Amino acid sequence: MSDGLNDDFDTDLLEEELRQAAAVLDPLPPALLQLAVDAYALHDLDARVAELTFDSLVDAIPVRGATDVPRMLTFTAGEVTLDVEVTAEGLLGQVLPPRPGRVEVLGGPLQAVSLTADDLGRFGTTEPPAGPFALRLHTGADVVVTEWLRA
Repeated sequence: MSDGLNDDFDTDLLEEELRQAAAVLDPLPPALLQLAVDAYALHDLDARVAELTFDSLVDAIPVRGATDVPRMLTFTAGEVTLDVEVTAEGLLGQVLPPRPGRVEVLGGPLQAVSLTADDLGRFGTTEPPAGPFALRLHTGADVVVTEWLRA
């Protein structure tokens, strides 16, 4: 039974020739390839996604005359809550209920910054996120990832 194509036609060979031609005539920029690899590396199938339940940019009532106020964020995934404060001086946060762990500040193509949450669940950095960021929390076998936000 014929599949509608010429039986002598080798689609695998054609695909390979097209790939080679594209690599020569229109090569993939190395920076774009690295971005794709980094984006795939951020993918974690076992992680639970934490929902943004509070964002002071959206949910808080503005205070008249206040300038340079910190951005307050709350993420929730089941029984785990991440409270985060983002300022020009850095990022402070706490895991609730309190527990030690490792928190990674993900920054797209930039290297993740790894922080340690102490026994009270507190973590912080003196560098604010530059651009879009997400947090990945590791506590034992549990992994929680927040959605991506702009600082």
